[in-house]
Amino acid sequence: MTPLISIITVVFNGKNDIEKTILSIQKQTFTDFEFIVVDGGSTDGTLDVINQYKHIITNFKSEPDNGLYDAMNKGINLAKGKFLWFMNAGDEIYEETTLEKLFAIDSFSSDIYYGETALIDENRIVLGTRSELSKRKLPKKLNWKSLQIGMVVQHQSFIVRKEISPLYNLNYKVSADIDWVIICLKNASKIVNSNLILSKFLTTITLGINYSGGFSTKNHKLALKERFKIFTKHYGFITNLYNHAYISLRVLKKYLMKLMPFPS
Repeated sequence: MTPLISIITVVFNGKNDIEKTILSIQKQTFTDFEFIVVDGGSTDGTLDVINQYKHIITNFKSEPDNGLYDAMNKGINLAKGKFLWFMNAGDEIYEETTLEKLFAIDSFSSDIYYGETALIDENRIVLGTRSELSKRKLPKKLNWKSLQIGMVVQHQSFIVRKEISPLYNLNYKVSADIDWVIICLKNASKIVNSNLILSKFLTTITLGINYSGGFSTKNHKLALKERFKIFTKHYGFITNLYNHAYISLRVLKKYLMKLMPFPS
């Protein structure tokens, strides 16, 4: 029988993080899902942790890959469910009734479901939601044009029907997720705001060189370059240039305000 949802976890040397992810999936009260784990050839004991939970893992693959997005593509290719949900090592489904609450909305008859994300630290303490801690608020009505100024929805809180999902474009080394989300939104006929917190995102996670949650200076520059290409492709050069100029002016204004002395 075809599962309704494919929950996909990608990991590389994440022995300290993956168990929390697995447990959050195991605890779900709604059980019409398959659980796929794609490991990039971990050598730190991650496989020992995974082996403890073989009974709940539907499909497992462990082999070297060409980075995070290559591993996620492997997950998509393995998936047999009608929907895809990436919950990578260190991230958690928000609560044990999350899938049950999502199903209650419309029995998963739409194309995309999205929601809020709780950001957590290394001690698993919730720091607040992404909208509370970020200037990029989660839109009430998300569509493909919503991402013109950046990633306004967290990947872990974005569930998409498989038939409208492309593979990740491996030409983008650090920003393929933005391109993927935009394409999914373009392909969707019905997009639903769940009005739920769907996931917990570990903000300081490091899963090895390829799967780092943080950007080095080099990767940050590459991300900016890739995003400019992606946004130009989807929104046009003039619109993209305007949006980037507006963002740059806001940053410059804030910087100048910090430099200005307060009147005595």
